[in-house]
Amino acid sequence: MNLNPLPLSISRTGGCTLTGALAVTTGIKDSVTIIHGPPGCAHHNFSLLHATVLDNDCMIIPAVMSSDLSEHDIIFGGEEALMNVIRQVAIGNPGIIFVLSTCITETIGDDVLAVTRDAGVPVCMVPTGGFLGGDFGMGFSQALIAISNQACPVTKTPGPGQDRSGTVNLVGEKNLEYEVNENFLEVRRLVSLLDLTINLRFVHDISWADIDRIPCASVNILREPALSAVGEHLQSLFGTPYINSYPLGIAGTQDFIRDVAALTGRSPVQALQREKERIKDVIESFSDIHGLHVCFSISAGHPEYALIMEISEAMGFRTSPEGTVLPVPYPFPVGTRGMKRMLHLWRRKLTCKAV
Repeated sequence: MNLNPLPLSISRTGGCTLTGALAVTTGIKDSVTIIHGPPGCAHHNFSLLHATVLDNDCMIIPAVMSSDLSEHDIIFGGEEALMNVIRQVAIGNPGIIFVLSTCITETIGDDVLAVTRDAGVPVCMVPTGGFLGGDFGMGFSQALIAISNQACPVTKTPGPGQDRSGTVNLVGEKNLEYEVNENFLEVRRLVSLLDLTINLRFVHDISWADIDRIPCASVNILREPALSAVGEHLQSLFGTPYINSYPLGIAGTQDFIRDVAALTGRSPVQALQREKERIKDVIESFSDIHGLHVCFSISAGHPEYALIMEISEAMGFRTSPEGTVLPVPYPFPVGTRGMKRMLHLWRRKLTCKAV
């Protein structure tokens, strides 16, 4: 057991690496996730997950365990404690056991990977010792990559269920955001305009057996550009091209349709026409707030400022410091339906101001 030195310069502003990985592993219904570390790491993260799933009207509580390390384990090594809890979990015969390391176990040098290899049951290990460098986003990406490595590669001659034409994968849905299902429905609607269907939500509300379907899609659609490393990894493993973001804004939604069409060999003409008509109808349905004086809660230097200005111009808003301050939701609304939800929010704000 070798001690790992802490990096001299680390930032904790990006959230916990362990939480990011948990947001992925708990999206697999028949899995159990073991957090290898002191009980506090599991308690903090499970409390967050419990509150989030309840807020999303989900009554299924994720299966999360802890190796529950004591002071003795931290001093003399926690590998035996980890093996004991793996054996305990394996009795229930889950589809897969995930083991996530913690800052403590990474620092003291527990060989977590060796323990999982010797377990004799299906185990997938994700390194998530954030104090050694990393944040929520890194844990999220590392979990997706670790899981994808377990998928069976697609054969050169497609077999049953391996026809890539006509389907897409959604990669890296933010399972902790409140509008995860609304965003899924919008992306599904947009790709359906091109006669495409969703092959796999990687990873959201799926079973472990579904993982082998990862290669069976014509394109991977990433939730956001921060997951580009995952897109590159999947492309190197399975040869699947990717789009690096969900559609954002008016022009971005239309570009999304063009990009998906190009990668799947489809004509975007009819889909674009239908979506342009839909966008026009949405804008016209808010004619009662056209042309009002507004200002926005984000500045010109914000990455999403251009998206807001695009929608503001479509609505004929007149921006001024004296205008009603309109909030910009986070994450930014996805597609045309997301824009419509934001316009409803703005209408309520403007109506209250007028009263």
